[in-house]
Amino acid sequence: MNYILFDGPRRDHLLPFTFTRPVAEIRVGIMTMRERWAAYLKVGVTSLTEDYLRAKFPLHKESENVFIDASILPSNALLKAIDSLKMEQVLMKDDMVVAYCSASVKDNAQLSVFEQIVFDQTIEQINNTWDIFEKNATILQSDFDFLTKGRTSCPIPKTNQVIHPERVFLEEGAKVEYSILNATDGPIYLGRNSEIWEGSLIRGGLALCDHAIIKMGGKLYGATTIGPYSKVCGEVSNSVIFGYSSKGHEGYLGNAVLGEWCNIGADSNNSNLKNNYAKVRLWNYATESFEQTGLQFCGLMMGDHSKTAINTMFNTGTVIGVNSNIYVPGFPRNFVPSFSWGGASGFSSYQPEKAFDVAKVMMARRGVEFNEIEADILRHVFEITKKWRKY
Repeated sequence: MNYILFDGPRRDHLLPFTFTRPVAEIRVGIMTMRERWAAYLKVGVTSLTEDYLRAKFPLHKESENVFIDASILPSNALLKAIDSLKMEQVLMKDDMVVAYCSASVKDNAQLSVFEQIVFDQTIEQINNTWDIFEKNATILQSDFDFLTKGRTSCPIPKTNQVIHPERVFLEEGAKVEYSILNATDGPIYLGRNSEIWEGSLIRGGLALCDHAIIKMGGKLYGATTIGPYSKVCGEVSNSVIFGYSSKGHEGYLGNAVLGEWCNIGADSNNSNLKNNYAKVRLWNYATESFEQTGLQFCGLMMGDHSKTAINTMFNTGTVIGVNSNIYVPGFPRNFVPSFSWGGASGFSSYQPEKAFDVAKVMMARRGVEFNEIEADILRHVFEITKKWRKY
């Protein structure tokens, strides 16, 4: 059987991260949604996403396909139900299409004639951007259990002080020296060739993905995911960094999500708690308004390729779009559209060709080429986000 993850109705609620990727490429816990489904299904999985993303994320179809909502996480019960699907059957949870089996892509009207199979068990889903950090502890623990079951960790060097070493797992090539690893409240997972430099204080859960680095004196806790090839330092709490991003100096990042190719300047900080302890409202692209998260702690959401200068400050519940550059002193407003250049004193449009020059240099430093496919995606994002830029 061929498996395809489709973006589904939650895509717009997961912007700005889904401006530049399918829902399936969102990272939470240790893996992306696609990697997790592929690991559970034990086969390759592709994505059904927006047309402008397909050159980078191609769709593979066969005569029989199972289409699965990419915002849903796999479970044993769900895998069993999906495995039982036959052609022209749709798996439903209340009014939500969970999965369907078909030779081609179907919309809801076409699915209405399919035989409906009811799934009556609990489903775990990433519905909104804040779910990425809010559910990270639970998903990280589940990923840790899945990935390490029946396996033995590489040795933990004796220079470290380790609490609950049975909940610490080092993949091949992972390095950690002269640090404190406390896995009391959650597991600590070090991916292939990742590094924790000396003097770091780590309180699980933590996922340090392949080739990622925690620099000297890093303080990470609660549960935090550092995606592949990222570099972090300072204090990081209950945050998810998708990959290839840098927060390489002191400063606080809490209850936050950063996309890829972001850079947080030295001594930059985000607030994650309002002074009056009220629940946090966050910009929602789907409704084009600020909406209640129901959370008391909610920090920064930053799309791909966005950057800050040193000493940048963000208010509680700030959303930054794709390819924005924040560099003026003071607190910028709580919603900064994509391709914005400036800060608290005002913004101007950040023209794509200038942004591309920066992306080429930054990506080359990680050994990745900025090609015309990447440029076309960002040009499209520039066009579809014009309505939010008033400059």
